[in-house]
Amino acid sequence: MSAFYTTVARFYDAETADRVDDLALYSRLAEEVGAPIFDVGCGTGRVLLHLAQEGHRAHGVDNDAAMLARLERKLTGLPHLREFVTYEQADILTYRPSQRYRLALLTYNALMHFHTQEAQITLLKRLRALTAEGGLLVIDLPNAGETFATQDSDALLLDRTFIDPESGHLILLQSHSVLDRTTQLLHVKWIYDEVDADGVVRRLIAPHVLRYFFYPEMTLLLKLCGFRVEAVYGGCEEEPFEDGCERMVIYARPE
Repeated sequence: MSAFYTTVARFYDAETADRVDDLALYSRLAEEVGAPIFDVGCGTGRVLLHLAQEGHRAHGVDNDAAMLARLERKLTGLPHLREFVTYEQADILTYRPSQRYRLALLTYNALMHFHTQEAQITLLKRLRALTAEGGLLVIDLPNAGETFATQDSDALLLDRTFIDPESGHLILLQSHSVLDRTTQLLHVKWIYDEVDADGVVRRLIAPHVLRYFFYPEMTLLLKLCGFRVEAVYGGCEEEPFEDGCERMVIYARPE
């Protein structure tokens, strides 16, 4: 996971600037469940800083130094948030928490970075150990059923365009994906074409692998690791989890 994010860290914030639809959910849950909050794979602080700005104490863990360097840069410009935000570079699979948390978050697709069952169980048991009794674990994933029902395409797709705020260059982000339905692994080749003021194109290719999960699989994994599923929704506005929904948002409590 780290190699991919080290490669694309400079583009990450501009690329994900419009990913805000889940923030209201985390704000509401933080109010209901309380702090402190634990953010797995906090990256550059998209969710972490949002919660801190609302006065919630949150701790983030990420294993990528380049992403955390960008989080630190943001905090330098927002010094008033330091009393609410802590973070550390660590591997969550070997992480030893120093306290328990009321709310634990595996935000947008974070669980998909853990490809093997061994890693998934280790992760969820770590989260069980750091989630306080009566606390809540939230996992946000795509609805695998929708993806697996679509036909494969060998096309190179234009995912989005954005401006790199540091260079002012136009970035064209394309992708080529191959889904292995037996292993539930999605192999994605992300292609960043950076166009400078003279029209010169520089290409960056960043391969990535993500694992899909189905709901029955998640209920079993969570039960094995000491959680019970409290609810499942089809999106961050708590829409029904049903055919056609894009997301699978799971709330789980320690048993």
